[in-house]
Amino acid sequence: MQKQEHHQPVLLTEVIENLAIDREGIYIDATFGRGGHAGKILSYLEKKGRLIAIDKDPAAVAYAKQEWGQDERFKIYQGSFKKLKEIALSAGILGRVSGILLDLGVSSPQLDQAERGFSFLRDGPLDMRMDPKTGISAAEWLACAHEKEIAQVLKDYGEERYAKRIARAIGEERKLRPIVTTV
Repeated sequence: MQKQEHHQPVLLTEVIENLAIDREGIYIDATFGRGGHAGKILSYLEKKGRLIAIDKDPAAVAYAKQEWGQDERFKIYQGSFKKLKEIALSAGILGRVSGILLDLGVSSPQLDQAERGFSFLRDGPLDMRMDPKTGISAAEWLACAHEKEIAQVLKDYGEERYAKRIARAIGEERKLRPIVTTV
């Protein structure tokens, strides 16, 4: 894996201050991303402290193992923060956690890499999955979703004022050229 610059999260100082880190505490970074928060938390922890990280993205997990895989205070799990309780149980820390961090959203490497399908600036497959091995891609969904469903998603999740117009245009374009769902 190519060496990457450490990710610098927004509001890092404020997040760390509000975690009020106990140097021997146990923390969970439930949305590891590229480890900006994790690295800072680890810098505060002493030998007895622990940091458990979770991320869906296999590239994030590989990066975490490369960066901190040899650190006995650190362990990364691939999965969703929805499985926080199961992961805490598996790690033997359930009921002993000092703090939990969730930085929700996409990380800059996901936006920067066209092949991930999140980029607005670069052409790539329309994928948009945090874990490209699970679920269906955005292209697969767009290829079969009804216009009404597309409009609802654009309105609810994208807060798009012209959701119906965009959904109609997608539907019309699909009649002319089907959406390609494989690379």
